Amino acid sequence: MSRLVEQAVELIRRTATDLPDDVEAAILEARSREQEGSTAWNVLDSLVRNIALARQEGAPICQDTGLLNFFVSVPPGSDIRGLRRDLVEAARIATREGLLRPNAVDPVTGKNSGDNVGAGLPHFSFEEHDRPEITIDLMLKGGGSENVGAQYRLPDQTLKAGRDIRGVEKCIIDAVFRAQGFGCAPGIIGVCIGGDRAGSYEAAKKQLLRRLDDRNPDAELDALETRMKAGLNELGIGPMGFGGRTTVLGVKVGKLHRHPACFFVSVAYCCWASRHRRLTLTDNEARVD
Repeated sequence: MSRLVEQAVELIRRTATDLPDDVEAAILEARSREQEGSTAWNVLDSLVRNIALARQEGAPICQDTGLLNFFVSVPPGSDIRGLRRDLVEAARIATREGLLRPNAVDPVTGKNSGDNVGAGLPHFSFEEHDRPEITIDLMLKGGGSENVGAQYRLPDQTLKAGRDIRGVEKCIIDAVFRAQGFGCAPGIIGVCIGGDRAGSYEAAKKQLLRRLDDRNPDAELDALETRMKAGLNELGIGPMGFGGRTTVLGVKVGKLHRHPACFFVSVAYCCWASRHRRLTLTDNEARVD
């Protein structure tokens, strides 16, 4: 087993079994806002205990271990084909070891590949940067939350949403309202304003890699994130759709320039188990955060 394969298996293990500290803190804070003994409190308390047990036992946080999404940033001259090959091999090994449920299904034959590898899977996004290290962000995203993602084309007469920030807000509210508890609320909402259809969806999903306690460097988007989180939590959908004060744990918004004729708003919904970690590789060190 190569050094990178071994490190990538560890990345998958940590991602599948150990929820990031900012997400756990947000769930604890959400539980503190609910009345003890209420349905919402009991759901959140179950999540807290689930997180602790998964970490203690080294077991997956959820039975749906999701699809593997690798976002890789490399310095100039990197062997991208070699990186892809080693990450695919790590996915196969992690599946054999029971860290991942086999989730890659041929859409025509219905046959499961058995190792989380298939056409388009794992999903890869590569980009070049000017730093010497390689960073590999892994997101494990479950099928329930993927099903309730949405994309809107503004103007939208049904929502009475125009090509402005107010129109964007209506899209986000509609997506979360339609999701109800099917995305395993409380969710984390990634949004991209603009771009083309494919790029907008991917950019929305990449917003889910941000920490819940960060601040958007764009003042207008930062205000939108704060406003949307507060507003969505007033919908009363609550944990798993059973009602309560916490429907979302956070809202993260980015933007891409668009064609004059197009105005897309893409919403990537992530369940409470926001499983993502980063592997940083240098000549002397490999670190999973």
